[in-house]
Amino acid sequence: MTPAGKKKVEAELAHFKTEQRPKVIQQLQDARSHGDISENAEFEAAKERQGWVEGRIAELEDKLARAEVINPSSARTDIAVFGCAVTVQDTTTSKTSRYLLVGPEESNAKEGLISVQAPLAKAMLGKKVGEIFEVDAPSGFKEFRIVSIESA
Repeated sequence: MTPAGKKKVEAELAHFKTEQRPKVIQQLQDARSHGDISENAEFEAAKERQGWVEGRIAELEDKLARAEVINPSSARTDIAVFGCAVTVQDTTTSKTSRYLLVGPEESNAKEGLISVQAPLAKAMLGKKVGEIFEVDAPSGFKEFRIVSIESA
């Protein structure tokens, strides 16, 4: 995970602990105040929401505990690896695109952040500038050439 990805996960965790958890606790208290909880749909919904919130908190804490933070500025630039920015050119259309290879938690295709587990990233990993690689896209096989590799 990159330092930016770690900050994003930490921010989401803080949001769930400081905003979502207290909110759902308040919802449970409000529902209890309406009387019999055995047939209280509001209480059941709040309990279900609490379970989801607590599950998400545990998931985020686990991600952070297991995360290995890698600074992209120290990424290799001789081959495509995690943390580097790779510019590729479609060999058919000559269109170029730039991607930052990141962990799954950080991926956002609209921002050019692709997970190293994505088919496009898997195909370019380990390749050098000038090398051509193929990707099995929904529209069929596409061929790309690596134009440049930079530290992010």
